[in-house]
Amino acid sequence: MQFDKRAWIDKVRQMFAGFDRPLALIVFLLLCVGIVTLYSATIDMPGKVEDQLRNIMLTFVLMWAIANIPPQSLMRFAVPLYSFGVALLIAVALFGVTKKGAKRWLNVGVVIQPSEVLKIATPLMLAWYYQRREGGLRWYDFAAGFVILLVPVALIAKQPDLGTAMLVFATGLFVIYLAGLSFKLIVPVLAAGVIAVAMIATFESRICQPQVQWPLMHDYQKHRVCTLLDPTSDPLGKGFHTIQAVIAIGSGGPVGKGYLKGTQAHLEFIPEKHTDFIFAVFSEEFGLVGGLVLLTLYMALIVRGLFISAQGSTQFARLLAGSLTLGFFVYAFVNVGMVSGVLPVVGVPLPFMSYGGTALITLGVAIGMIMSVGRQRRLMKS
Repeated sequence: MQFDKRAWIDKVRQMFAGFDRPLALIVFLLLCVGIVTLYSATIDMPGKVEDQLRNIMLTFVLMWAIANIPPQSLMRFAVPLYSFGVALLIAVALFGVTKKGAKRWLNVGVVIQPSEVLKIATPLMLAWYYQRREGGLRWYDFAAGFVILLVPVALIAKQPDLGTAMLVFATGLFVIYLAGLSFKLIVPVLAAGVIAVAMIATFESRICQPQVQWPLMHDYQKHRVCTLLDPTSDPLGKGFHTIQAVIAIGSGGPVGKGYLKGTQAHLEFIPEKHTDFIFAVFSEEFGLVGGLVLLTLYMALIVRGLFISAQGSTQFARLLAGSLTLGFFVYAFVNVGMVSGVLPVVGVPLPFMSYGGTALITLGVAIGMIMSVGRQRRLMKS
C-alpha cells in the first residue's frame, strides 16, 4: 500500500483545525519561557520541571479537545458545571480540609480545590444566561447576573481565598459589562475604590495599628494591605516577600544578571520563587528588556483573544471569549503588580509561567474555549 503523504498531512491539519495558530504560538512561547525560568528557580528542587512538563502535556490535550467542541455544545455544560461547582464550594464550607488556617480543599479520595472550577464555570454560566436574554435586557437581568456571580465569590472569599475570589469576580464582571452594563454604573464604584485607597494611604499610620479592626476583612488581609503600604513595618514577616521580590527585580537592571545567575533566587531570598513570585526570578536574570518582552507576549495573547471574541458568531461566544481573555489580563496584572510591590500579595499565579498543575489546566481550558469560538467562525466562513 503506497503511503499518501498529502492525505496524511490533510488528516493532521484536520485534527488540529480547532487550534488558532497565532494564539497557540503565543501560549507555546509563554510555556517555553516558563519552563526555562522554572528550571532556574527549581535547580535545587529536583523533579519540578518534569512535573510541569507532564502538566503541559495534559493541558495541551485538554486544550485541543475543548477547541474542537462547538460553542453551542459548550453552552450545555454551563448550568451543570456551575451548579456542580457551587455544590462543591458548599461541601468545602461544611466538610473541607483546612491547611494554614484556610479551608479551600475537599477530600474525595484525592484532595481537590473546587474554587478552580468556578474560574471557568462562572463566566460560562453568565454567558449562557445573557445569551438566553439577548435583545431584551432589563435592569433585573443585570441584578440576576450579579447574584449568579456573587454566590461563588462569597463562598470562595469565606474560605478565605481572596486571590481566587477576585479572579472569579473579575471574569464574571467582564461578562456582565460586555453584555451591556452601562459604564456609568461602574464609574461610581471605581471612584469609591480610588477614594478608599487614597484614604487608607493617607491615614495608614492610624488605621494599621494592631487594635484597629477593619470591617469585612480578616486580620491577615488587613496586614497584607498595611505591609504593602510600608513593607519595612514587618521586614521579616509579611513584608519579606515584597522586599525581596522588589530587590530581585531592581537588581536585574536593564538586561539582567544572566541566566542561572540570579542571586536572590539561588540564595533562597525569594519566597515561593517557582509559583507566585516566578516573575521576580525572571526579571532578575533577564532584566527590564526581558520583562518587556514577556509583557508583550501577554499583550499579544490578550489582543488575539479579543479579536477572536469580536468575531464570535453568537452573543454567548463573544461574551465567553471576551471575559476569559480579559481574565488573563487580570491574572498577569495582579501577579506582576504584587511581585513589584504595587498590589498586596494575594497568591495569584503568573499565567503559563508559574509551577502548578491545577492552575495551568484551568488556563488551558480557558484558551481551548477561546479557540472554540475562533474555530466556529472559521467554519462559518468556509
